[in-house]
Amino acid sequence: QVQLVESGGGLVLPGGSLRLSCAVSGSFVSINAMGWYRQAPGKQRELVASITSDHRTDYADSVKGRFSISRDSAKNTVYLQMNSLKPEDTAVYYCNASWKRTWYSSWLTGWGQGTQVTVSS
Repeated sequence: QVQLVESGGGLVLPGGSLRLSCAVSGSFVSINAMGWYRQAPGKQRELVASITSDHRTDYADSVKGRFSISRDSAKNTVYLQMNSLKPEDTAVYYCNASWKRTWYSSWLTGWGQGTQVTVSS
């Protein structure tokens, strides 16, 4: 069983910052790509940022220059630093990761439970 546990959401003023964390725990031998998605009310879930095992990153155009994704492989944790937050960033943010249970198994993918980010004055 593998669990992804997010933390760091909350209420912030426009222009403020938040840092999200997602720790992966359980039985696995390797974690591949990790990422953050978000879903606003009435909208589809969208990719915010992703990072590969060799730390290559990709961002949605709407967050480029404001958000930064990073990972600590020793801690099996991925972070999302969010700066210059806007009301339109308000959403539930979900962590996503893919892993292998053994070196010979296929990659599996899972999600965290989500953390609410609200940007409002």
